[in-house]
Amino acid sequence: MSWNVRESCNTLLDRLGRVMAGKLHAQNPNYKPRAHCDFHDICATLQPCDILLVEGNERISDAIKYLTQSTWSHAAFFVGDALPEPRDGSERPRLIEVNMHEGCVASPLGKYEGFNLRICRASAISDAEKAALLDFMIGKIGVQYDLRNIFDLLRYFFPTPPLPARWRRRMLSAGSGDPTRAICSSLIAQAFQTVKYPILPDITVIDAADTAARREVYHIRDKSLFAPRDFDLSPYFAVIKPTLEEGFNFHQLVWDR
Repeated sequence: MSWNVRESCNTLLDRLGRVMAGKLHAQNPNYKPRAHCDFHDICATLQPCDILLVEGNERISDAIKYLTQSTWSHAAFFVGDALPEPRDGSERPRLIEVNMHEGCVASPLGKYEGFNLRICRASAISDAEKAALLDFMIGKIGVQYDLRNIFDLLRYFFPTPPLPARWRRRMLSAGSGDPTRAICSSLIAQAFQTVKYPILPDITVIDAADTAARREVYHIRDKSLFAPRDFDLSPYFAVIKPTLEEGFNFHQLVWDR
């Protein structure tokens, strides 16, 4: 195949892939979010380098929730005031996220008002490590992903394949890789791996031949295997609930008898 023909084919596949990605990010008109936390309290509680988990309402959200067996389908990285104010007077972008059809973008918090949300926060991160995380994520803004592998994208159009539960997660990492890396949690996981912060490391237990001692070796998992729920399940990320952070006391509740 000549270079010109190959390039034309790649261009066509890329265009088709981006059309498919756009359809996957189309909103589900039947979705009715039931947010339990006050959005303004969430905004006031967020700190730089927090992860905001979202129960999404897009077509791809249904696939990710099914394949990962979780209510969380999206993750965004909170950067606080690290990004400049828009010149047009619109809301300041305080989140960095990855959307398959857009790549890595900066978004305002208001985008997720009314959604079910959860804050996950890493523990004992130093100021220097926070700065490194922010620099990494900000430096990725504008990154686009190769979506020419149509077969990789097709898996998201069938959100409930008849697979055993233990195999569903593997569907996220099957294929060429770029459509998988275009899932929001993958880039965030890569950021934390740069400062060697654990999320859900694989643990291999090694028995010493001459003693009863055992040691655990933490392996950095391939970033393409991470999903939004991993930050929720991780023993190394605290789940921050604004109501409790404000000093909730159930004795002060007034019940309708």
